[in-house]
Amino acid sequence: MAQHFLLSAAARTLSLKSIYQGGEEKAYSTFCKVRWADNDGKPVCPRCGCVEAYSITTRRKFKCAGCYHQYSVTSGTIFASRKMSFTDLLAAICIFVNSAKGISALQLSRDLDCQHKTAFVLSHKLREAMSAEVHAQTVGESVEIDGAYFGGHIRPANVKEDRVDRRLARHQTGKRRVVIALRQRGGRTLTLVGRSEAEGVEIAKRVADPNSTFYADEAAHWDALHGTFTTHRINHSEAYSDLAGTNTNQVESFFSRLRRMVAGQHHHVSPQYLHQYADHAAWLEDHRRMDNGTLAHRVAGLAMAHPVSRVWKGYWQR
Repeated sequence: MAQHFLLSAAARTLSLKSIYQGGEEKAYSTFCKVRWADNDGKPVCPRCGCVEAYSITTRRKFKCAGCYHQYSVTSGTIFASRKMSFTDLLAAICIFVNSAKGISALQLSRDLDCQHKTAFVLSHKLREAMSAEVHAQTVGESVEIDGAYFGGHIRPANVKEDRVDRRLARHQTGKRRVVIALRQRGGRTLTLVGRSEAEGVEIAKRVADPNSTFYADEAAHWDALHGTFTTHRINHSEAYSDLAGTNTNQVESFFSRLRRMVAGQHHHVSPQYLHQYADHAAWLEDHRRMDNGTLAHRVAGLAMAHPVSRVWKGYWQR
């Protein structure tokens, strides 16, 4: 029996040991090469695009020879105004991609020996950069669609007489959300968060090619897909697959990863940030066949290409 790729040595091309053995200078050089890959790691002014610069070695900064603007390798990126060392930043990315089901901010803070709030914001910055990879993308050909509900758990009262019917709307917490996923077979996974799974119909019309073939379960709200797309349905009360290609197994596989991420790692996810956790799980699912060195380089490239976060910059300072 052939060995699974993720169990092979080919899947391990980067380790924390190699990052810390390389030291701060090598980590800094890595970020320069990722940021200015088109210029062989040499600085390019983010303001005017000039490639001539004076190096301010005492502060790891550059001064543009054209407009005299001072900048660093992280200026204008999601890591702007960072205080963490480049070695720790690179290690954080490595830990982030090595965690197949995600990693909690508490565990990351212990691994990096930093405050919980630092790890929390850094994790969300990385998720924001990762989700930008599929921004404005569409899906086509064969697409599976489904939804899964998260949050809003109501703890039952201790005494039986005090317990309420938790299915009734008046007893809901208002925090329950549904993650709607559209997964192209052999392609990408797009996720959106809403209050009802039925919202997925309009989302499909917006992000899917009109010539796509959709695969959905027996839920009644997916009936509306038949008017726009070629749609096949599978009744899960009878079978999970008809053995002729009609199933939602791949999108269910994504939800399996997301549920384990939420329940096993984070334990609680705010509905305000559920979309970022969903995007994180989708990114891991779509790139699960890549070695961890390639994954880390990819995340670093996305982070260095992403502008300053308008949500997470100065988060704790409000």
